[in-house]
Amino acid sequence: MGKVYLVGAGPGDPELITVKGLNCIKNADVIVYDRLVNEELLHYAKPKAELIYCGKLPHHHVMKQELINQTLVKHAKRGKIVTRLKGGDPFVFGRGGEEAEELAKNQIPFEIVPGITAGIAAPSYAGIPVTHRNYGSSFAFVTGHMKNGEEDSIKWEALCHIDTLAIYMGVRNLPNIRAKLLSFQKSGDTPVALINWGTTSSQKTIVTTLDKVVEDAEKGKIENPCMIIIGEVVRMREKIQWFENSFEDSLAKEVVL
Repeated sequence: MGKVYLVGAGPGDPELITVKGLNCIKNADVIVYDRLVNEELLHYAKPKAELIYCGKLPHHHVMKQELINQTLVKHAKRGKIVTRLKGGDPFVFGRGGEEAEELAKNQIPFEIVPGITAGIAAPSYAGIPVTHRNYGSSFAFVTGHMKNGEEDSIKWEALCHIDTLAIYMGVRNLPNIRAKLLSFQKSGDTPVALINWGTTSSQKTIVTTLDKVVEDAEKGKIENPCMIIIGEVVRMREKIQWFENSFEDSLAKEVVL
């Protein structure tokens, strides 16, 4: 019997993977990796390691989740060390829980290796702390899309009382997100940051308000992957933005609307 490591690869910058996560890559016989994993990390794999891509795009999955689960089980039963490499953290909207459940059901030994999630890292690289004594003492991670097109079951009224919202993969659903928050009395003047390809050299940040976020996202041609940060902490970007400013060649740039 082999073993499976469910590894968070971090938010995009390859240097943000953990030491343990990198060791899992180096020691793996098989690496099953997602679309948002920085492929520079695969350079650390053993020369004979088998690399299996299972990335997902909206409405297009190279491998369905059930097949991914079966792949992990199959290779582990063959005595292989398998690293399941996932963008961000495997347990934050990464379906790592489903994979761990399948491994446990099949009595496959496994470990969870946490990773830095984009909900914290992307705003950090944009100069936005998710908490700040003057602006926000609570934050929440929220999915921006529903499973298989199911009806929205997110508790938006409760979320309106959270200081900072970090919404994952919500660009396509922005009109609904705005409408829900406004309907529960979230101020239209609330600052919003849209962070596209956070922590990478392609990072692009738009700062707007809840009232204007849909239109400004369209103007800025913002697409997923994108972190949507909603809350007063976004105002800190004016003072402490650092990452985009570090690219003198403007590879990562702020869009001013």
